[in-house]
Amino acid sequence: MAKQKSFKTLSANPKSSLLPWLGIATIIVLIDQVTKVTITRMLAYGDSLPVTSFFNLVLTYNRGAAFSFLAGQGGWQRWFFTAIAVAAVVFILYLLKRHAGQRLFCWALAMILGGAIGNLIDRVLYGHVIDFLDFYVPNSQLPHWPAFNVADMAIVGGAALFIIDELRRVGK
Repeated sequence: MAKQKSFKTLSANPKSSLLPWLGIATIIVLIDQVTKVTITRMLAYGDSLPVTSFFNLVLTYNRGAAFSFLAGQGGWQRWFFTAIAVAAVVFILYLLKRHAGQRLFCWALAMILGGAIGNLIDRVLYGHVIDFLDFYVPNSQLPHWPAFNVADMAIVGGAALFIIDELRRVGK
């Protein structure tokens, strides 16, 4: 009788398929792009739609990087950030192939991959990233946080998973 492999053995197999991780990234890209198309059809640039006392839907464009870094430049930053995103996608694909059996690490990579591709699509098609989620502290003098999108959430979530994965690895 053949001996069955345990779940742990299967999940740590270095020859595991890339398909699940690419599937996760694809789902993130689809959700990101559908939400961006929906918002651009609902709102005009600069419009804001209050949803709760601490959250609005807005339509804004980010020509820079995180927190609009370099957004005010002459346009060269579009191609600079596009090149960085393409390089990141290639590197993430390499890491996924090499470490496909490390579940938490690959979840983090897949989330970042989906977010990077979602924002990359915006840069290539429109020359900017579409942001629409606006959170703030009600009745406060604090400014609103910079608007963001689903791709940004996936990137931050993936970064959080990296930290958790590393803390687990250090704890062993």
